[in-house]
Amino acid sequence: MSKAFASQGDLTEKKISFTEIGDGLYAFTAEGDPNSGVIIGDDSVMVVEAQATPRLARKVIDCIRTVTDKPISHVVLTHYHAVRVLGASAFSAGQVIMSDAARKMVVERGQEDWDSEFQRFPRLFQGHESIPGLTWPTTTFNGKMSVFLGKRRVDILQLGRAHTAGDAVIHVPDQNVMFTGDIVEAHSACYCGDGHFADWGRTLEAIRAYDLAAIAPGRGDAVVGRDAANAALDRTKDFVESTYRPVVRIAARGGSLKEAWDAVRAECDPKFRDYAIYEHCLPFNVARAYDEARGIDHPRIWTADRDLQMWADLQG
Repeated sequence: MSKAFASQGDLTEKKISFTEIGDGLYAFTAEGDPNSGVIIGDDSVMVVEAQATPRLARKVIDCIRTVTDKPISHVVLTHYHAVRVLGASAFSAGQVIMSDAARKMVVERGQEDWDSEFQRFPRLFQGHESIPGLTWPTTTFNGKMSVFLGKRRVDILQLGRAHTAGDAVIHVPDQNVMFTGDIVEAHSACYCGDGHFADWGRTLEAIRAYDLAAIAPGRGDAVVGRDAANAALDRTKDFVESTYRPVVRIAARGGSLKEAWDAVRAECDPKFRDYAIYEHCLPFNVARAYDEARGIDHPRIWTADRDLQMWADLQG
């Protein structure tokens, strides 16, 4: 087993795609790196997910400017993770929106998450010196809010806990398209280090109930068509359940974190080892699953020191 996290050695630049997934709706994707979404309204643009740094955010802006010159009025952040939010300043949007629960997590652990993710995945923090500080929303909500970009209505919803306790999805009713953040992934591993395994499947089924025409996932290629959307939901659910099931069995008999790691590898490697960021996510997923299986509902805060200690424990 490598002595370093898999992501620390991932220095290869990814190919960017900018895919139209509905009328005036686009998915910015990059071969398993964090995605962003674009919603073009009558007079302005909403961006979903801000990337990790202003430099990376400008790549999203460059793509937007190939299809519209309308100003960017709103940035919506599906959760609090540093790789999703720290580039927000580049958009100069008047409104930055996240759930109230997500904002509380910025208060509780935003700086620790930034420090931890910077250590884990240095390539995603290109131009980190330009980050002005933690990203704070101008607007928060509980449950549901709607934003009108002229006549175009955008619904921002909390459908349940999954990737984090504060997850939001963004639904555009006129096209029945959803931007799911990291609740749904497309041929990419789910990062579950701050997740809620027992709730995740129910949240996926709440998304499925929309019978979506397309999904812009948190990572991986855009998913277009109802059959493809349902398949992505199925694969995500299988990934989460295949990670959690063996850990529950180990924890129930008082087994160790290392035993849980071995059991998850046996279950998941044959199905998912070719998924993007699989090796990066696995140790954090196992550690969180082990905590939840032992009754720790509120995910413990990851710090750079805790990352390293966990990795040492898994290496035995």
